[in-house]
Amino acid sequence: MAFTRVLIANRGEIACRIMATAHAMGYDTVAVYSEADANAPHVGMADQAVCIGPAPVAESYLNVAAILDAAARTGADAVHPGYGFLAENAAFAQACGDAGVTFIGPSPQAIELMGNKRLAKLRMADAEVPCVPGYSGAAQDDEVLLAAGESIGFPVMVKAASGGGGRGMRLVEAAEDLAAAISSARSEAENAFGSGELILEKAVVEPRHVEIQVFADAHGNCLHLGERDCSIQRRHQKVVEEAPSPAVDAALRAKMGGAAVAAAQAIDYVGAGTVEFLLGADGAFYFLEMNTRLQVEHPVTEMITGLDLVAWQLDVAAGEPLPLTQDEVRFDGHAIEVRLYAEDPYADFLPQTGTVVAWRPSPDVRVDTGIDQGQE
Repeated sequence: MAFTRVLIANRGEIACRIMATAHAMGYDTVAVYSEADANAPHVGMADQAVCIGPAPVAESYLNVAAILDAAARTGADAVHPGYGFLAENAAFAQACGDAGVTFIGPSPQAIELMGNKRLAKLRMADAEVPCVPGYSGAAQDDEVLLAAGESIGFPVMVKAASGGGGRGMRLVEAAEDLAAAISSARSEAENAFGSGELILEKAVVEPRHVEIQVFADAHGNCLHLGERDCSIQRRHQKVVEEAPSPAVDAALRAKMGGAAVAAAQAIDYVGAGTVEFLLGADGAFYFLEMNTRLQVEHPVTEMITGLDLVAWQLDVAAGEPLPLTQDEVRFDGHAIEVRLYAEDPYADFLPQTGTVVAWRPSPDVRVDTGIDQGQE
């Protein structure tokens, strides 16, 4: 399982973030880039760089064959997927293994299972991880889903089983609105994820979105690194993350952390993962989903633990045991992360492209970035 050269199958700030730790640990790095990213910072930061296709991501950053060809050409014997793109693609993880390249992440089986909300919820229920009451059955006829909604009681959430980022999700307040919500959620899910499979859940009123960072190695060790509060969202997407959560005390942290560890152990998980929960005002919490990758918001956990999660990922992928036990994990201080978006407020906040006119991060604040001033 040992490796010496890591290809980062990503771009932007996460590619730069991974390379910084990989270099510090003595690994050679390989960047991949689309034609549009030829002058991007992550390209210049790497020891080697390979163009994998034109600007459209389907022809570059999602092109498994091109990425594995780049690994073969450069002698990369490990691939770190970062987040997004192919990070939670079980077929990509399997393809890496088939090519004799270490995939720095969990097994294809774990990725596939937790990538389907319906199957994940069934497995979590078997592991006695608290789940939101709802319907996760295989039958997907409208009549079945309508009956399930009536049985659960309103308000109810309709969710795409393969979804994420708020797509394929509908909040339904009344029975007469359920049929339309099912139809629109299914259509959106089919277009976005290639599957119209849905689940229904009882809507938790005024919940907080609290997630637990877990880590497991190949030697049977598993622990959690506390929580992150991701309740401030826009269109069901996180924009501010905080650790520790102001709503979680030590006792609740132990309960939620224990449930997250149980979730990881139930699927023989190895690597970095995040178990997301809904936390009600009454202190009850419910499994939402598990992200089988490094999160955008991992820096807040690093800031309050003093740990380098990418270094842990590399060590675990190389077969090393976790360096700490649960009792040795320490939390110190408070961290808040905000995501900066280049958007046009006069065009409904659509993404905006162009030249980065001014970009001067303060040395007194951690800034994870993949852009430079003057860059297109």
